[in-house]
Amino acid sequence: MTHLLKPSAGRVQAALTALGFANQVVELPDATHTAAEAATAVGCTIGQIAKSLVFATQPTGRPLLVIASGSNRVNEARLAALVGEALQKPAADFVREQTGFVIGGVPPIGHNQPLLTLIDEELTHYAEIWAAAGHPHAVFKLTPDELVRMTGGQVVAIK
Repeated sequence: MTHLLKPSAGRVQAALTALGFANQVVELPDATHTAAEAATAVGCTIGQIAKSLVFATQPTGRPLLVIASGSNRVNEARLAALVGEALQKPAADFVREQTGFVIGGVPPIGHNQPLLTLIDEELTHYAEIWAAAGHPHAVFKLTPDELVRMTGGQVVAIK
């Protein structure tokens, strides 16, 4: 039913299908800009929300996608050590340029280009998790294993 989804959410649904996954994007009546809003909207714990955070590495300016449990804060120094460069929180324009999506709706897949991706190890403690699906009102349910397979991301400690 991608034709009923907002275009950005439809792109995520198309990416899921192209990758061979049966997960379905759903649009919610309320925005899910924060992990707490998303958890309330779908009826799960904040920890089950897979929030997508984009950083710019310094000095190269490469995008880094960090998919964190909604209950965790990212230890930027730890992640910088893992990628070998300092991390900077980029402007919204950088995020949209690199991913094709606006902050608050950045999904783990379907980006304008492949992104180096790190996944919070704490997400693997849940049987199911929820991720943004390209729009602040769109999400999809998946398993931690599906997240790793669909992103090719590396599971790491992010705190």
